[in-house]
Amino acid sequence: MVEGSMTQGAGQGPEVERTATLRDFRVPAYVHETAPYLHGTHPGDAVPPHEDPHPDGYTPTERDLPVINPGDTPQVSADPASAPASQPAAGPGPLYVVGDVHGYLDELVAALQDKGLIDAAGHWCAGTARLWFLGDFTDRGPDGIGVIDLVMRLSAEAAAAGGYCKALMGNHELLLLGAKRFGDTPVNSGAGTATFQAAWLLNGGQKTDMDRLQDHHLQWMARLDALEEVDGHLLVHSDTTAYLDYGRSIEEVNDTVHETLTRNDADEVWDLFRKFTKRFSFRDEGGADAVRSLLDVYGGTRIVHGHSPIPYLLGEVGSEDGEDGSGPVVEGPHVYADGLAIAMDGGVTMAGKLLVQQLPLDD
Repeated sequence: MVEGSMTQGAGQGPEVERTATLRDFRVPAYVHETAPYLHGTHPGDAVPPHEDPHPDGYTPTERDLPVINPGDTPQVSADPASAPASQPAAGPGPLYVVGDVHGYLDELVAALQDKGLIDAAGHWCAGTARLWFLGDFTDRGPDGIGVIDLVMRLSAEAAAAGGYCKALMGNHELLLLGAKRFGDTPVNSGAGTATFQAAWLLNGGQKTDMDRLQDHHLQWMARLDALEEVDGHLLVHSDTTAYLDYGRSIEEVNDTVHETLTRNDADEVWDLFRKFTKRFSFRDEGGADAVRSLLDVYGGTRIVHGHSPIPYLLGEVGSEDGEDGSGPVVEGPHVYADGLAIAMDGGVTMAGKLLVQQLPLDD
């Protein structure tokens, strides 16, 4: 591939009519238990019997990306010719990553079916394959809780088949956790006083998600890791170097994030959320050096991220109101920063594409 050739409890706000749940996936009984996960297990596993703000960066108290109405996003049709991923005789199965989902459950199901990871009934059928979600499951789209329920169920089914389905924490998981925990409690913001509730509503928070949010969803989100290295790929949600503020190893960063959420201090969680909303660190001059600063500390030869939609990275942003009837054209992941970064957010919220990609890429 030629570089750049591949393209991508608390207050609930006013009552707004939302699209009904698109699918009803049954969830294993264990996810309804309120007891903590077993020590040492990843939330995606089955349970057995220092960066300055970018001048043009994101401000959590301002609307970030477009919110389009359900139905404006074209459905992704599964290719019947696509066969399930072949399984090796021994060793780990093929590695897949999923970009930002933002509540678009039907598009996620279609994309996973297209790659042969789930069957027509929505169940895991990929054997020992390994699947990583890069975060941002809720907000903007119609069924964020349905997305979380699906990912939790697939985690159990994949583990039973010898593979796995795991997930990273995105800034919207932090936002939803904050809105639920702290609501309208004022927090210290660089732009003055702010609240999680106001930021959540401003950035696509869905009342239907808040109404259906349960303890097991909150526990699952709070235990997600922030980054991981798999087969030479450093997986993160945000295209920012802010991870360096939280530790000098993957384990230290993940532990620090979990401890911050456990302390449950509104200002601390807001600062974590604010840093995880930073973007575009790898895009412009010095972007490759920014990527290297993360790879040198945490390992890996390439970074794979979501968060910033590929149309934004390319300067090809679609219409926010959707009146032009056309969305950005996203064919696949976007490789940039001297080939060191792979962007996976296809811009499904702006009528782009929800991306599921096998790694490594065929460069």
